[in-house]
Amino acid sequence: MGRRLFFRPAHGRSFNGEFTVKPVKVGICGLGTVGGGTFNVLQRNAEEIARRAGRGIEVAQIAMRTPNPNCQITGTPITADVFEVASNPEIDIVIELIGGYTIARELVLKAIENGKHVVTANKALIAVHGNEIFARAREKGVIVAFEAAVAGGIPVIKAIREGLSANRINWVAGIINGTGNFILTEMREKGRTFPDVLAEAQALGYAEADPTFDVEGIDAAHKLTILASIAFGIPLQFDKAYTEGITQLTTADVNYAEALGYRIKHLGVARSTANGIELRVHPTLIPADRLIANVNGVMNAVMVNGDAAGSTLFYGAGAGMEPTASSVIADLVDVVRAMTSDPENRVPHLAFQPDSLSAHPILPIEACESAYYLRIQAKDRPGVLAQVASILSERGINIESIMQKEVEEHDGLVPMILLTHSVLEQRMDDAITALEALQDVVGSVVRIRVEQLN
Repeated sequence: MGRRLFFRPAHGRSFNGEFTVKPVKVGICGLGTVGGGTFNVLQRNAEEIARRAGRGIEVAQIAMRTPNPNCQITGTPITADVFEVASNPEIDIVIELIGGYTIARELVLKAIENGKHVVTANKALIAVHGNEIFARAREKGVIVAFEAAVAGGIPVIKAIREGLSANRINWVAGIINGTGNFILTEMREKGRTFPDVLAEAQALGYAEADPTFDVEGIDAAHKLTILASIAFGIPLQFDKAYTEGITQLTTADVNYAEALGYRIKHLGVARSTANGIELRVHPTLIPADRLIANVNGVMNAVMVNGDAAGSTLFYGAGAGMEPTASSVIADLVDVVRAMTSDPENRVPHLAFQPDSLSAHPILPIEACESAYYLRIQAKDRPGVLAQVASILSERGINIESIMQKEVEEHDGLVPMILLTHSVLEQRMDDAITALEALQDVVGSVVRIRVEQLN
């Protein structure tokens, strides 16, 4: 029979199922919506989380300015100074949920300097200062985890960084801002105007009093910068992302797109090409039969296309107290599991080993390629359509379809809607300049990019 071998219980667990090792102590900085959700879920699901992590997780300190009435924090040490948490020798992991660029950066760097691991939901911080933060973390042998920084409760970073690690990623496309998606959904389904829906989004708490980050694409560009870096193994380069908002979209364009079999979404697109990486956020026509075109309201979705797995779609809540807390705590569990591992054998912050990041450039928008939706307001005269077609043809732009509407009573103009084949943006810029110079074309030409995502 041979000798019988006896093993000690794994992860310090006794045979009666109780955890006998010292719990990991965390400090939460910021007890707002996400911070409060994180604290509550940690308390409510403490046993389940410990079973997954292999050790108990204890909130040892909270830094906050304003109490959260939804959290029962009696007995937990409180401070108004986030840097006190970063310096607390009892804290193993700092959870940064204060947001913004400046104090958050100082806090994270201070925590790293003190040898603490960091979990953050701060997409702006990672997109703008991530290269510096990750370099410092590697020097100190600590982990910076940031799953909650993109798409709230959707574990898309982990999916790309680990689940799709066998793939050469071709492109990533996502609806990654719930506020913009809510506005466009209401415009399409109820025929409402942009200002009207924006006011409701602010009243419901979906949009800030200053909605610039949401409606101008800045928030989505932060997230897309992170996704592109993980997908293609490039440094974070937010300053090179092209952003275009949805403030100029009209109900007419939403309806015309619908008539053509498309939906307009505020889409982030990152695509790897032979010449460089496309990194762009803008309104986009998507065929109505695509799953991502049917993601409505405040929900988020990210499509990833890899050479081995093909296209995969990740869908779920892009924000909110507990969905985002879910991602924060998933990162926390990962950090607890990896704390005792050799830093050289951990999953790299940006999916690829730091010395293997690519210098493949980010392309300016003029060098990107897509199909286009054009809406031209023209005088009701013969030959205008022929002139439009000639200008496009001269620049190698092929027309896929044309829709010409009736004369509009209020101004006597004829709306002409065209869909083109894929072409370099610079050619389209030249064509639009020539179209707007025509005597019978009135006002600016509306241009919206088109993606098939097939």
